[in-house]
Amino acid sequence: MSRLGLPSFIVFLNLLFCSFISNAQSGISGIVHDAKTNIPLEFSSISVYSVPDSSLINGSISDAGGLFELDKLKPGPYFLKVSFIGYHTKELPVFELAKNEKRNFGIISLDPDETTLEGIEVQGQKLSTNFQLEKQSYAADNFQAAQGGTASDILKNLPGVAIDAMGTITIRGTSGFVVMLNGKPIQSDPISFLSQLPANSIEKIDWISSPSAQYDSEGKAGMINVITKSGTADGLYVQFNSRLGFPPIENYGNAERAKRYGADFNLNYLKGKWDISLGASYQRNDIAGRRVGDVYTISGDTTTRFPSQGERSIDEKNYSGRFTIGFNPNPVNSFSLGFYGAVRDKLRTADILYDDNHATVNGERIYTFQYFNANDQSRRGDVALGSLDYAHTFGNESKISSSILYEYSMLGGPTSNLNLDYPDLSKVYQEDYNTNDNPLHGVRVNVDYSFKPLNLGQLLAGYQFRSLDHTGDFLYERKNIETGEFEVIPEFSSTVNLTRAIHAGYVQLDKKTEKYSYGFGVRVEHMDRSFDLEDQAGIIDTVYQYDFIRPFFSGNIGIPLSESVQVKANFSQRVERTTTFKMNPFPEREHSETLEQGDPNLLPEFINQVELGIVKTWDANSFYATAYHSRVKNLVNRVNTVYNDSILNRIYSNVGTGKSTGVDLGTELFPTEWWKLFAGLNLYYYTIEGSFDNKPVNTSSWVHSFSINTTFTLQKNWSIQGNLNYLSKRVTAQGIDSRFYLPSMNIKKSWLDNRLSANLIWQNIDMGLLKTNEQRITTFRPGEFYTTTNYIQEVDMLILNLSYTLNRSKNKAKFVKSEFGEKEF
Repeated sequence: MSRLGLPSFIVFLNLLFCSFISNAQSGISGIVHDAKTNIPLEFSSISVYSVPDSSLINGSISDAGGLFELDKLKPGPYFLKVSFIGYHTKELPVFELAKNEKRNFGIISLDPDETTLEGIEVQGQKLSTNFQLEKQSYAADNFQAAQGGTASDILKNLPGVAIDAMGTITIRGTSGFVVMLNGKPIQSDPISFLSQLPANSIEKIDWISSPSAQYDSEGKAGMINVITKSGTADGLYVQFNSRLGFPPIENYGNAERAKRYGADFNLNYLKGKWDISLGASYQRNDIAGRRVGDVYTISGDTTTRFPSQGERSIDEKNYSGRFTIGFNPNPVNSFSLGFYGAVRDKLRTADILYDDNHATVNGERIYTFQYFNANDQSRRGDVALGSLDYAHTFGNESKISSSILYEYSMLGGPTSNLNLDYPDLSKVYQEDYNTNDNPLHGVRVNVDYSFKPLNLGQLLAGYQFRSLDHTGDFLYERKNIETGEFEVIPEFSSTVNLTRAIHAGYVQLDKKTEKYSYGFGVRVEHMDRSFDLEDQAGIIDTVYQYDFIRPFFSGNIGIPLSESVQVKANFSQRVERTTTFKMNPFPEREHSETLEQGDPNLLPEFINQVELGIVKTWDANSFYATAYHSRVKNLVNRVNTVYNDSILNRIYSNVGTGKSTGVDLGTELFPTEWWKLFAGLNLYYYTIEGSFDNKPVNTSSWVHSFSINTTFTLQKNWSIQGNLNYLSKRVTAQGIDSRFYLPSMNIKKSWLDNRLSANLIWQNIDMGLLKTNEQRITTFRPGEFYTTTNYIQEVDMLILNLSYTLNRSKNKAKFVKSEFGEKEF
């Protein structure tokens, strides 16, 4: 999109803003709030009745901000009824609407129905997927196998979502989405964040495929908004969850057996103007496994080959504590103070036997060498942050909100690499040790303003400032075999400092009527990035600068063809920024055969996406189909070059342009009253065109993924659920990733009006008949190298989850999360 389009767009908005005066029509508007918490009530029902005969004239529902609008009303007397499930219906007094009058009712507060909240039990079939113009919402309780696990266990079962052996989650084949918690962007690595958030605390997950201008511009695959469980009744809510994994069925020859257990709790106390939440969690989630690989390099007439096999296991611990204090002194003001602290400790063990390392010249073997590589990579992230939020609603329904967040993180961890003789492991050929300490400071400030509702729609504007200061000391040492002392390798050791400042402003216009809805906006960002790089030898002292001023346009339009069919079209522009790790050009020893480094000139990825979709609902069933096309400029891939005859250099680099064109299908069906089916299919054609290392990159393939979730309700408190997530093989810039799939099932039993539940989960079903949780990664460059690694990870895992809840309808615990550190982790 040309930068010259920004002034024209602003002029267009000004013309629209002025035109509402001359096009005024009779209508009403207002905002629906919870009377006790002042929280906007989305999906409230607003009905307009004629006074003479009390006949229903018109109706609407409120949006996410509680706002409703009704236009094209004739002059005359009316009265309103506002209702929402779990609340007392409110009837407003009769009013006289004059010609061309736009009547604003301000904030309409609904009182919770305490009896209903405590005692109601909804039975039968219900649609758990909600479709809106720019997002799809999925109820978390659909996915029983995730209970006791984490948010990632829920997400990987959603339509259009796939996961691979490295734990990378993709949506429509694209990674790099932004995660929000209760509408607040966290800018964290999604895998890290989702792996720490207990699934039991989640009410629903929104996937925003084409975010509007009011949201952060980051995220190739859009945004995931995690909504925690909430309620409205005063009182105390407490939930306890525990998780215990059975002993592994297979150990894969690992030195230690995998351990899986954990517990978490959420506490919420709501009384009058105060809302206090407290939570803590601990998770131990080890994964046993092994890897089998083969590599060869070519240099002139010499081919060096080093096949390998051995342990590749992961030991992971996550523990965190958090609390939030909310204060609502009156219906128009609200304050929120939040703190969060967490530690993530992850150890990857790769003890690999290179049993036939050899070189050949013209087909004749010139040597054979066996050795054992003991490689441990430890990553630790300590995070502490605090945030303060304030919101005020004016009498004319305009609203201002602000937020400030500060985060401190200490990231780092060593990697040890020992090459030992085999079978005599007491003889050391080489011992390397590299470590790093990376303190991070992050600040985010937001100010958003929602204007008084206009005839042409709801106008929003805002400003955001983000600052990142991330330093790092990377030390690479090698042990002197003769002296026993570690000596610094200066060409591999460095000090880096990444600073990034972003100023962003946006304007957004939204409108919803019975016949159509639309939203158009632009977000303008100025980014200034500075990357300071020094080596330990004192030879390199360079500053890499990069900045841009760029508009990001977005738009959507929806048209209901009938009460049950709607079509929509969306367009958005996004950006995916680089991390410090991917920019550091100094190598780190990942394995005996692998060095890993970044590119200080790495450019952010810029994304354009368009989509056209249709949604059909009937009874408790739904079906949707969305055709899409996305284009990623400056696509970042992990690629390889030859470092020496037995080591490959793994590099993060911009390799060109990636394009995806496909269709995303999904359905939710109730074939019978006791059987529910939830399924999705994503099929797309993927291409990469560009260059790397002065050689062309031109690759393409068809890719598909699907997920199936089916539930059988045996009795009132018994259910069985099965899940399957499948990802086909797909191309990368230098090779192919094989197919990957994860089947699972669970049996759930509830007692005490669903306050106590037990859930037995069988994860990664294999039984020796399949190749579950197994994926082969292959990269090559003809005439230079070939590498293939088959990652074989643990299957047939049995886990028991127990959950107990007090006052289960009252929970509204919402916590602040990491903005910066987890992305770097």
